Amino acid sequence: MISKSSSRRLVGVIGAGSFGTAIANILAEKSDVLLYVRDKEKAKAIMTDRVSSSQHLEENITIVTSLEEIGNSCEIIFPIVPSANFRSMIRDLAPYLKPYHVLIHGTKGLDLNIPEGTVITKENPLSRKHVRTMSEVILEETSVLRVGCLAGPNLAKEIEQRQPAATVVASHFEEVIDEGQKLLKNDRFMIYGSNDLIGIELCGVLKNIIAIGSGAVSGMGLGENARSLLISRGLVEMIHIGNALGGNTKAFIGLAGVGDLIATCTSSLSRNYTVGYRLAKGETIDQIKGSMEEVAEGINTIQIIKELADSLNIRVPITETLHKIIHGKMTVAESHTYFMKFPFRAEIDFI
Repeated sequence: MISKSSSRRLVGVIGAGSFGTAIANILAEKSDVLLYVRDKEKAKAIMTDRVSSSQHLEENITIVTSLEEIGNSCEIIFPIVPSANFRSMIRDLAPYLKPYHVLIHGTKGLDLNIPEGTVITKENPLSRKHVRTMSEVILEETSVLRVGCLAGPNLAKEIEQRQPAATVVASHFEEVIDEGQKLLKNDRFMIYGSNDLIGIELCGVLKNIIAIGSGAVSGMGLGENARSLLISRGLVEMIHIGNALGGNTKAFIGLAGVGDLIATCTSSLSRNYTVGYRLAKGETIDQIKGSMEEVAEGINTIQIIKELADSLNIRVPITETLHKIIHGKMTVAESHTYFMKFPFRAEIDFI
């Protein structure tokens, strides 16, 4: 527990999932940490056992169930909750935030922001104005100006095992990048910086789609050549979508892009990879979602990006195919045949 006489900096983490817990433990090496847990019964269990998401907590991490305590006690906060809950959580946190706060989120998903009464139709399709990254949600809902994100090949299990890893802290503000580096960097966790906040966020979002496809290829036993084809074409697809949504190509060929893509497309520790693998083994998407302890963001992202690509007139064959599989309009086996026959354009046409 944190001593009242401690002179160490107090940092907040919102969300005790696997990645939130891993980040809290890294932060605890240099700072005292408040870890927010929404569910009071879960919070009690974590306090008693000192275990969160199967990870043992450092002694100087204190579990709290009050967002007011987080806002009033911590100038720097790391929100790491599923995208589906992100806006409501930020709205609850907003009354306790001031312009001096710094928020660096670690959520790799998108928020749908469709005004009440608006109906999405072919005449009024889903567009970029209806979709927000998590940094945009923070800026919309709070008085905070200094916002950033974490993105990179950050499999929580490996971070917990103290294996080497790296991440990108992205922000329009150099001071946010500097703070993130000071708080998180250690001898096994490297921290890179980027000013392309939207591009880095989109890297983390879009690679989840390709990871589901990669898991499906592996689940079908199609081999490494086929998986490499899927991943390389997936990177091209990510770049085309990312450019259309405001991201810079450079972000996608760096650590947060191709780096994270490789990790999540090749590891059974990746939730999104696991979704694809289980789909290939015959499970339905509802069965998979119902049995997963944590959210696989790629499932929701496929739906959003498919609709956006339609309205923007962008061809996204991997996303389109996964959308058909999830909605029962194509089997995983049929998707293999489709990919091998699809008349792809030039290998690289965005440089």
